[in-house]
Amino acid sequence: MSTRDRNLGDKVQHSGVRISSIPLHGSARFGFIRSPLIFTPQSLPPRHSVHFPPIPPVRTTASRPRSPPRKFAESGFVQLNVAEKIEEEDIPGYNPEDYYPARIGDVFESRYQLVSKLGFGVNSTVWLCRDLLEHRYLTLKLRVRAKRDDHVRKHDDQEVTVSHHLNNMPIEHPGKKMIRTVVDSFEVSGPCGSHKCLLYRPLGMNFTELLNLLPEKRFSKELFQRNVSPNNILQNVEDDSVLSQMEQGEIKQPIARKILNDRVIYNSRPMPLSKGLPILCDFGEARIGNRKHRGDIMPGIYRAPEVILGMEWDTKVDIWSIGVIAWNLLEGSNLFFARASGLLNDEQHLAEMVSLMGPPPPEFLRRSEKCRQYWDDQGNWKGSIPIPDQSFEIRERWLSDEDRNLFLRFMRRIVRWMPEDRPTAEELAYDDFLMQPYLASHPEMRENDA
Repeated sequence: MSTRDRNLGDKVQHSGVRISSIPLHGSARFGFIRSPLIFTPQSLPPRHSVHFPPIPPVRTTASRPRSPPRKFAESGFVQLNVAEKIEEEDIPGYNPEDYYPARIGDVFESRYQLVSKLGFGVNSTVWLCRDLLEHRYLTLKLRVRAKRDDHVRKHDDQEVTVSHHLNNMPIEHPGKKMIRTVVDSFEVSGPCGSHKCLLYRPLGMNFTELLNLLPEKRFSKELFQRNVSPNNILQNVEDDSVLSQMEQGEIKQPIARKILNDRVIYNSRPMPLSKGLPILCDFGEARIGNRKHRGDIMPGIYRAPEVILGMEWDTKVDIWSIGVIAWNLLEGSNLFFARASGLLNDEQHLAEMVSLMGPPPPEFLRRSEKCRQYWDDQGNWKGSIPIPDQSFEIRERWLSDEDRNLFLRFMRRIVRWMPEDRPTAEELAYDDFLMQPYLASHPEMRENDA
């Protein structure tokens, strides 16, 4: 593998990539994580010789003639009470004029027919659609109407730009098959404005939904180390028949809906549970190139300290996110709560960081004037919120013996003040905690390392 191939991740700084399959219901409902996540196979080969099983390409049969649009039921469904809020109507600040009044059966661009509603969010509704020209299923994200100085529009434009960059990179790298980029995009005019439409290959259940299916809302160590790997994890949809079944389900047993004067609000038809490779999604906050950046990125509790304090940041913010996500998955609780009086609070967040990492080094404090709000000239905490009495050892409650020691060491490699002290993604992939299953079956590897 060439150096250029190994450094595909250096070409795009994720800084806001969501791991999931398809973000079905948006951050307002599930609090999705916009960060990359690194997993290692159960039987990881020696360094620099990792081979991932190929992801089947989206099946297309473009040589066939254009399919006629499907006909969907206009009766035979449960009609919901118009007085009760459902789906996107439950989002705080919901304004129906912001959402395009889409209906199952609608055809966009004379090509993409909506066949089922998959979900909703603050900024979009999400639909399964059939490409009538290429005879394939796609996911269509139908954005809320465009507004002046629209962050959502800038996010979408950046995702299209990054997708074009990634799709046109002449690199055969296994990681390139584990990202979901934009397939097509266009604008549609609604009654109250213009709406951006983004199309992707369909994916299945996201991690938040998967965790909600588990009894303790957490992954076991074995599931984390073995199943959270490129060999066996949700949720690339590898069998198109799953999608065909969803379409047929809508034809034969149409989903319940609420019919209003100017629109129809459909219940979502969730993607079924299936097995597939992990896919990185949502490149709307990604950055191209290796240079440093400034600005507030990442959802609240996943922000790295340099982001909170307005410092320059680079790809090491993604490494920080890996640690926070790993803790959430394995422990079943957030590493940071970062709230005071129910609201996101930077001072509370930083106080919790001090409790786990100790005081920041002087070099870190010199990188931002904002540090003076929280530390004195000697680096002592002067915030009004006290430092919580906690540690990794106190917080960790599921593991024991070697498992516990390795996991806490894994966390301490990541959760560090100085970004340059955090490991690279490659270094982290070979951490002893993630390598445990492989090392257990290959004891000679431990001897070689020793």
